[in-house]
Amino acid sequence: MLAAEAQLKALMLSALAGDAAAYRALLAALGELLRRYYARRLADAASAEDLVQETLIAVHTRRATYDTSLPFTPWLYAVARYKLLDHLRRGRVRATVALDDAGELFAEDESEAALARRDLDRLLETLPATTREAIRQVKIEGLSTAEAAERSGRSEIAVRVGIHRGLKALSDRLREGRTREDR
Repeated sequence: MLAAEAQLKALMLSALAGDAAAYRALLAALGELLRRYYARRLADAASAEDLVQETLIAVHTRRATYDTSLPFTPWLYAVARYKLLDHLRRGRVRATVALDDAGELFAEDESEAALARRDLDRLLETLPATTREAIRQVKIEGLSTAEAAERSGRSEIAVRVGIHRGLKALSDRLREGRTREDR
């Protein structure tokens, strides 16, 4: 797996530098990885292929957000996981896994996810309580803004504005932190 990570990261770095051949090779390699990823999680081959295409488009449009100092595959699988969750939410589908494949679900190392959750919690704690709760409900739990507004007793517009301002504040804080680290 380390060799695949190194190869994919090298292709991504070359693609970001403008190498069109490397970008084509990266997309072809990602297509194969994503097909296997979605095939293990979805019974419907057509939906899996649609998600492969959606994920490749998302990788293309968000490639500038990739931090080149970090490994590439966790970034890729985060994009794929969000696309899968969006698909499952849209269809209100519950994912099922054959018992033979269940070992893969429990064998993954969750330490990075736990660290990410801790970092996210720390960041969110810097926001006002109402803003923090709206972001958690809509962006993390997947509630609609109408559902979050109903829970909080606020208007839907107030929830949207709060989320927007909260995410902007978090983005500014992260940008300031990176600027300080670069010095």
